[in-house]
Amino acid sequence: MAVAALTTAIVFVVSYLTVPVAGVQVIGAHMFPESEAWKAVPDRASLLTLNAASLEEKIESNPWVEGAVVTKNWDSGIVTVEVEERRVVLDAEVEGRRVILAADGTRLPEPGGANLERVELGEDLVGEVVEFARVLESNGIRLDSVDEAGPGGIEATVEGRRVVFSGEVGAGQARALEGVMSQHPNAPIFDLRSPQRVVVGGSSNGGADGAG
Repeated sequence: MAVAALTTAIVFVVSYLTVPVAGVQVIGAHMFPESEAWKAVPDRASLLTLNAASLEEKIESNPWVEGAVVTKNWDSGIVTVEVEERRVVLDAEVEGRRVILAADGTRLPEPGGANLERVELGEDLVGEVVEFARVLESNGIRLDSVDEAGPGGIEATVEGRRVVFSGEVGAGQARALEGVMSQHPNAPIFDLRSPQRVVVGGSSNGGADGAG
C-alpha cells in the first residue's frame, strides 16, 4: 500500500510539473464569473489529471449556466470553458417577493441585465409559467418573455410573436404553435387557452378570428 501511494504521488507530481494548468479562460459568459471556473479547478491541477466532465458538471451547478464545454490546450496549458447561459424571461412580483425565471423554468438570483417589465403573479401562476417554459423548451421553441398576467390569462412573447395561455399547455399544442405562427405571419396573437388547440387572431382579452 505504501508503494502504491508513493507511486500515485510521484505520478501526480510529474504530471503537474509536465503539463500544469496554466490558466482558465471562460467564453460566452456574462453572469457566470471566471473566478468561479478557477474555483472549480483543483489546486495544482494538471491537464493529465483534470477531469473535463467533472469540471463541466461543477460549472453547470451554477444556476446561470445551462451548459458548459471544457477543452484543454496542451501547448499553452490553458483550460477553456465555453458557457451557454440561461436567458431571463420573467421578472415577477409574487406575494411580496421577487421571482426571476429563465427560459427553461429555472429560478435565477437576479435579472442579469434583462430589460423586462415587472409582472405581478400569484404563486399558482408561477407554476403555470414554469410548466409553459418547460414544454416550449423541450419542443425546441424559444420563449422570449412573459409580459402580462390577468383574469384573461398570461401573455408572453414566443419567437417574437404574442401568445396568450392559461392552465396546462400540451406538447402537441406547442409543436402546432410553431407551424401555425409560420402560416399566419400577420396574426396579432395566438391563443392557447383552449385545450389541444391554437386559435389565431383576436386579442389577449377578446375572441378570435380563426383557428388552427
